[in-house]
Amino acid sequence: MAYDSERDKSNTPAWQTDTSQRIKGKVALVTGVASGIGKASALLFARQGAQVFGCDIDEQGARATAAEAEAAGFPLAGVTKVDIGQEAELRRWVAESGARGGGIDILVNVAAGVRWGWIEDTTLADFRYTVQMVADIIFVACHAVWPEMKRRGGGSIINISSANALQALRGSPALSYVAGKGAVTSMTRQLAMEGAPHGIRANSMAPGLIVSAGTREVISDPERAEQIRQGLMIARLGAPMDVAWAVLYLASDESCWVTGSDMRVDGGATQW
Repeated sequence: MAYDSERDKSNTPAWQTDTSQRIKGKVALVTGVASGIGKASALLFARQGAQVFGCDIDEQGARATAAEAEAAGFPLAGVTKVDIGQEAELRRWVAESGARGGGIDILVNVAAGVRWGWIEDTTLADFRYTVQMVADIIFVACHAVWPEMKRRGGGSIINISSANALQALRGSPALSYVAGKGAVTSMTRQLAMEGAPHGIRANSMAPGLIVSAGTREVISDPERAEQIRQGLMIARLGAPMDVAWAVLYLASDESCWVTGSDMRVDGGATQW
């Protein structure tokens, strides 16, 4: 069973017509908005009433996301080209977005950079690059928003980890990636403990394989896609909006007693 691109389209009516406004008035920062989970989260957040500031190194893709939101009648507050691997750029975006929005209520860390490889083919430089671009960048973003969230008396941080941090994926050359994502999960628990006295909640999310620009090459092979599907309880590959709805829950006040958790949105892959 190959991925059906119509699956993404089937989500469109729900996120464009849901008028519940679950995060109305909140200011949300989302990284990686040019595609995938970051794009889906930014669009859904805007539709749900938040001021959304997005960033991505892919400026054209980020602007396309903004144009899509504008056309649907719920514009983003701003999109910026940011190389998240450059600490100064990331901190500047956080500061400028917070100033423009009048504060920061939500941070969603989606963007990452990866050099895939089996251990024999991975250099220490490759390993360090991936861990930096998976875990270090989340530390920087959280560190940057922390004072503002403390000042406002709280906030919600959602860090995108991976089901790969919980379960080895057969056939996946992901040693550096899983090391970084494992760090994200552990770091988020610590952030939850440190943030609790200040009303700051921190949760991680472990998606399974989500169809996006970064995974289409993998799933374009019907045999590989079927192998992945066989590892799922729900027999289809995931769509970005599947994760975005869960991110929305963690961002909203509906999850006000949820912190330090690692939510699995993986079609049951890690539950066998």
